[in-house]
Amino acid sequence: MSIRFDGRVAIVTGAGGGLGREYALELARRGAKVVVNDLGASRDGTGHSDAALKVVEEIEAAGGEAMSNGGSVTDYDQMVEMVARASEKWGGVHILINNAGVLRDKSFAKMEPADFKFVVDVHLNGSANATKAVWDTMRGQNYGRILMTASSTGLFGNFGQANYGAAKLGLAGLTKTLAIEGAKNNIKVNTIAPTAGTRMTQDIFPEEAFKAFSPTRSRPPRCSSCRRTRLPT
Repeated sequence: MSIRFDGRVAIVTGAGGGLGREYALELARRGAKVVVNDLGASRDGTGHSDAALKVVEEIEAAGGEAMSNGGSVTDYDQMVEMVARASEKWGGVHILINNAGVLRDKSFAKMEPADFKFVVDVHLNGSANATKAVWDTMRGQNYGRILMTASSTGLFGNFGQANYGAAKLGLAGLTKTLAIEGAKNNIKVNTIAPTAGTRMTQDIFPEEAFKAFSPTRSRPPRCSSCRRTRLPT
């Protein structure tokens, strides 16, 4: 474990489960203080739970520092408040992982405009909201690391995911511009397009592939229905 984040403060959105939870736990293991943000909603964005608090409890039980946050990434003011709380408690925010997401899959012919708008609001506008909320803080401290979460659907398309694909490719474009604008203040912005067996993909992957792509696995799994060994997400 050569990379450490001691003295750094990280925010992970959508960190109540799946990849977001793994990001939060790993950052804490490497010394970061972590804001675990999650509404605890279902995959379509409805409902609420204490998923974020449970991740905080895991981090604290392992000797780390964390706080939960139930703010919605679609609400800019709530993102500003989240950053303010983290800065007040720990003195700044150095890392932001924009991971929150939802799915409302339907063919474009059957998709309601509200479902298109909502998915774009969560993935694209939500990432922009969280990033904007932390941008001045990162500029002021002359340091920031921001990660956007794109998808192969945005890069290549996928039936029934016009809303999701539009949002995800939009994130790639947002990243390109922010990387240019942030460079003079040592703010690095990148995009990844991960694949993992989480609640977002539970009814999409074959069962064996879903298990093989579990984000909690520590070594590259081999899936007999896949063409090659997959690297861990």
